[in-house]
Amino acid sequence: SSGINAEYGEIRLAREAKANGNFYVPAEARLALVIRLRGVNNIPPKPRKIMKLMRLRQINNAVFIKLNKASKEMLRIAEPYITFGYPNLKTVRELIYKRGFGKINGQRVAINDNTVIEQALGKYGIVSIEDLIHEIFTVGPHFKQANNFLWHFKLSCAKGGLKKINNHYVEGGDFGNREHFINNITRRMN
Repeated sequence: SSGINAEYGEIRLAREAKANGNFYVPAEARLALVIRLRGVNNIPPKPRKIMKLMRLRQINNAVFIKLNKASKEMLRIAEPYITFGYPNLKTVRELIYKRGFGKINGQRVAINDNTVIEQALGKYGIVSIEDLIHEIFTVGPHFKQANNFLWHFKLSCAKGGLKKINNHYVEGGDFGNREHFINNITRRMN
């Protein structure tokens, strides 16, 4: 059936990309969830700068990122220090409901009711938590403003631990692109 062939095609492309030292993003993925796995010691300047740009200043911080050519290149450089993948709606919703804080005048504000969101994002037609979740998950036209309003997520250490932080996920470790398996680890850290 065509579905299975497409699936195998994706797997083949992913393997080829891995062999060539870059990573293949399935056609439909536009949103990535990025989690910092490493502390602050012994990190070269370039990845450090990129993680700072992504607002991943501490271990177990997480952010949503829109996937485009530039952001993929940034992910590739910071790859040994982060893990990332394509979150599903459930993950996005749980993160925002449980760990979501907004940024208002540079302050970290709990999103406990919709007025906080309406105040910050009402002019973009985003007035409730569900609107915010929808804008992030669909990478809507105001994704940038919505994502910027969200404070980076501070996750707990992974319940059950990580496997091996120095190895790529593909080699049975933790860092790098774990595609839709990001949902499993996020659930253990949320």
